[in-house]
Amino acid sequence: MAEGSFWPAMDLLRSEPMQLVQLIVPTESAHRTISYLGDLGLFQFKDLNPEKSPFQRTYAGQIKRCAEMARKLRFFKDQMKKAGLSPSTRNISTDDDLDNLEVKLGELESELMEINANDEKLRHTYSELLEYKLVLQKAGEFFNSAQSTAAAHQREFEAQNGGEGSMDSPLLLEQEMTTDPSKHVKLGFVSGLVPRDKAMAFERILFRATRGNVFLKQSVVENPVIDPGSGEQVEKNVFIVFYSGERAKNKILKICEAYGANRYPFTEDLGKQFQMITEVKKEKSVYHTLNMLSIDVTKKCLVAEGWCPVYGTHQIQDTLQRARLDSSSQVGAIFQVLQTKELPPTYFRTNKFTSAYQEIVDAYGVAKYREANPGVFTIVTFPFLFAVMFGDWGHGICLMLATLYLIAMEKKYSTQKLGDILEMTFGGRYVILMMSIFSIYTGFIYNEFFSVPFELFGPSAYSCRDLSCKDAYTSGLVKVRDTYPFGVDPKWHGTRSELPFLNSMKMKMSILLGVAQMNLGIILSYFNAKFFSNNLNVRYQFVPQMIFLNSLFGYLSLLIIVKWSTGSQADLYHVMIYMFLSPAEDLGDNQLFFGQKYLQMLLLVLALVAVPWMLFPKPFLLKKQHEERLQGQSYTLLDNAEGNLEVESEPPTPHGHEEFEFSEVFVHQLIHTIEFVLGSVSNTASYLRLWALSLAHSELSSVFYDKVLLLAWGFNNTVILIIGIVVFVCATVGVLLIMETLSAFLHALRLHWVEFQNKFYEGDGYKFSPFSFTLLLSEEDEAA
Repeated sequence: MAEGSFWPAMDLLRSEPMQLVQLIVPTESAHRTISYLGDLGLFQFKDLNPEKSPFQRTYAGQIKRCAEMARKLRFFKDQMKKAGLSPSTRNISTDDDLDNLEVKLGELESELMEINANDEKLRHTYSELLEYKLVLQKAGEFFNSAQSTAAAHQREFEAQNGGEGSMDSPLLLEQEMTTDPSKHVKLGFVSGLVPRDKAMAFERILFRATRGNVFLKQSVVENPVIDPGSGEQVEKNVFIVFYSGERAKNKILKICEAYGANRYPFTEDLGKQFQMITEVKKEKSVYHTLNMLSIDVTKKCLVAEGWCPVYGTHQIQDTLQRARLDSSSQVGAIFQVLQTKELPPTYFRTNKFTSAYQEIVDAYGVAKYREANPGVFTIVTFPFLFAVMFGDWGHGICLMLATLYLIAMEKKYSTQKLGDILEMTFGGRYVILMMSIFSIYTGFIYNEFFSVPFELFGPSAYSCRDLSCKDAYTSGLVKVRDTYPFGVDPKWHGTRSELPFLNSMKMKMSILLGVAQMNLGIILSYFNAKFFSNNLNVRYQFVPQMIFLNSLFGYLSLLIIVKWSTGSQADLYHVMIYMFLSPAEDLGDNQLFFGQKYLQMLLLVLALVAVPWMLFPKPFLLKKQHEERLQGQSYTLLDNAEGNLEVESEPPTPHGHEEFEFSEVFVHQLIHTIEFVLGSVSNTASYLRLWALSLAHSELSSVFYDKVLLLAWGFNNTVILIIGIVVFVCATVGVLLIMETLSAFLHALRLHWVEFQNKFYEGDGYKFSPFSFTLLLSEEDEAA
């Protein structure tokens, strides 16, 4: 939701405790109360008048007024956009109330409609807007150049005058500063276009008529423009005439009319118009929310119901009190918590670092209220699994530099409209930062810098056996010193020993990571069942699921660790296959520890027992609960003190004497058991994509280095070397830093959504959507 300070990660594990509250608001303070709650953004209103149409609601008239004013403002905004004007985002306060604003907008619309009364006028207006655009462009360039050269004087002038000034004040600052400050005058200006063939005469007559008391600036328009009066294309110049005094202004206007110079206003105060649009949007949303409230029998109070987080209770109460004081109401709003069995909305407090991870989870589905949130684990596991596939500390540094640039430009880019791709990249900047950090770490483990190994942590532990040893063609290496302290030994790169070792290491590491994450998913399913839904059936299946998974794939992980620790040459493929085909057969050279055969037989029996354990007990438990419910022995608890909802695993039947469909429940559980058994195998195999993409990334990087950069270097030609460097850089950026990054990102996303979250995460909740002006305006800006 809202971005703020960095909350501890555990705050994301469970959604914020919510409460259903009722507000009884006096009618005279209702508008101000709703408006203040919109500023606070912590209250989600429920519609208490669902049976009424929009035209039957209490504040339908006010909404219609706001809609009409919004239409007028949209019309004005469209006209501004056609003229090339962009509204300022400055926060300018206005004292106009809704009635005065409506009158002003009506007057402005009447004037504009009068201008557009007939086709001829429309044609003239179109041509005038084209010329107006030229005036804005050329005049804007002039003001920008003038302001940059007089910046120091401008700051001094603003300091002397309390910070008040305008865009035209720097022009005569040098003359003004030499005179008495009390005699300073503010310059006015007239801008427009004049035909180029009359430009010189126009300038001379202005100088003579005003006796030189004007400042004229002209800029040539490159292409001819259509004159609004004649409808013909005419070459013109943009002009700005600065003057002082009303008499000079009248003379300039008459000269402009005589020489056919079309005048156009060049205003600097566009921020107030933007502020007016914002205020109308707020007013309309307030009345829409008021229509969701019900009126009590006395017709003196409005009744509202909605959700709010428990931590925001005091803030909402303070807001209600402030609204009462500001509206001079004698009676304050009543805030009371309601008891309900309705499922509350889900709300996680996030910040700019954790919000992107939460969006990754929410794209799969919104967590149920108080359900364990995968976003906590995603903060670490997502960038790490990405880095396993993208392990190269050279590429990781490039990715980090690009991300740090986005973070450094955060304030600038957050207020701009970016393209779709850049918008997504900027929104996930902190995710990419973590991905790059983990990629540097795994790159050090793989010892790859653009596929080149380095002896960063000391010399290699291996050396050639004799003088005829060639690293690139033989595996004849002997150990001459202590093991390389961190990561893969650099001597293994470029030798025949590299391919089997790195392949084996990455493949086995993928299995270890997959089994660990799947175990975490099953543990979280038990956590959800115990603390969220009180589902005894899911809690009961926790043990057989853990037994089945770890009897097979947990045991495989154990064998991998033991083999790495002992340096054994045992064939793990042979061990796992004959564990099923010939469990009583001696292992021979494939035995890694004492008693391994008997342990395998025990694990195989446990895996076989776990399958019926998952299948049979649940249908009988559900049948027993159904019978107890009919006897009135089953009920639901509502814990008011803690705010935790304990919901029965199966909803009560609408009629107490409905038959329990045992066969249907049994078939459903059979499908679930088969899905888990087959899913354990397929999900474990799916984690091998970590190995496959890591190998592909390493091989692609090696090909670009060997076949492009080194090949170009071997020609001993400067031109070919430059071409080779350019091709290498383009291939690295385009393929490895963009395409490979996107590929690894999508595969990490799939591993979290399918292999991890499907073990425990239902994701069928709904988001907390408070009434908030900030969210309302940001959504409308995105839609625009």
